[in-house]
Amino acid sequence: MFEYKILRLVKEMKYTIKKDPHQDERVQEIIEISGQNIFLCYQCGRCSSGCPMAEFMDVLPSQVFMFLQEGDVDTLLNAKTPWICAACFTCTVRCPVGLDLAAVMEAIRELQLRKNYDYIDPYKVEERNILPPIALVSNFRKFTP
Repeated sequence: MFEYKILRLVKEMKYTIKKDPHQDERVQEIIEISGQNIFLCYQCGRCSSGCPMAEFMDVLPSQVFMFLQEGDVDTLLNAKTPWICAACFTCTVRCPVGLDLAAVMEAIRELQLRKNYDYIDPYKVEERNILPPIALVSNFRKFTP
């Protein structure tokens, strides 16, 4: 009964996500990409207890929200958890507030891919004559800024 009241109050609550000048801009970017207000999470742990992949994760699903609320994005970008997430939506179904953790995980993956670790310099590719042109073109589209 108590959780039902909280859920009802949260759904009725009109909230706006304001940009905090002291907040990490990457946290704000994750909020914008996912469309989730990460500050609604009150760490009940239901997402972690129901996650079928939790035993393989180095950061539990409930800890993802905790790190984001604290502004510690580097821990999440260096973790394997966003890549292990199966996006099965068990966490979303179990969340009493209705947060979509799978969308947040996808936003973290997107942020990590935007760092463009696998940059390819077209002038340093030595096998240009051996590789098919379509492979070169698709790699340059994917891995060059």
